[in-house]
Amino acid sequence: MSPTDWRASLAPGLTALKIALPAESGTRLIEFVELLTHWNQAYNLTAVRDPAEMVVKHLLDSLAVLPYVTRGPVEDVGAGAGLPGIPLAIALPDTRFILLDSNGKKTRFMTQATASLKLRNVEVVQARAEDYRPVEPFATVLSRAFASLGEFLKLAGHGCATGGRLLAMKGAYPKDELQGLPPGFGVLGVHPLKVPGLDAERCLVEIEKL
Repeated sequence: MSPTDWRASLAPGLTALKIALPAESGTRLIEFVELLTHWNQAYNLTAVRDPAEMVVKHLLDSLAVLPYVTRGPVEDVGAGAGLPGIPLAIALPDTRFILLDSNGKKTRFMTQATASLKLRNVEVVQARAEDYRPVEPFATVLSRAFASLGEFLKLAGHGCATGGRLLAMKGAYPKDELQGLPPGFGVLGVHPLKVPGLDAERCLVEIEKL
């Protein structure tokens, strides 16, 4: 797939997800993939190498949870290469995002990416989830391929406000992980996600901090 083709593949994917973004936001999403492709050559930030695959597996996969990110500020725990935080921050410019990761090379990339993309609603923090103490609790705490549900709540649950939402992006329905969650949290639902162009199961576990 040529650069023109993979760039053009973003628009129908957004349409399938029923997401309407300004042209400037679409441009920033593509610029993010280009930055990730460039940095990936030296820093091995993601196993996905093909920009066309990045559009599907990183951009569209991240944006599939957009309808559930309804309140800020938002903490992206174990953000890695900025996923899903950076695509969501591009789509929600009025929502504040904290991108948290303990890996120095990944936080350096996220810092450079947010500066290059002029994302004024994003702050990058290098810290372990269990050690990070925010100034104010988050209305939404989310993760993508971070840990089991129990570990996610144990390590990052303290950062969520009472009545707030913790959103865990998963592959197949995590039946075993849903058993025996720590007290103080209640599962609101497990939402199936359909990512355009991706032939794999995806779901989002929505949890309330009681």
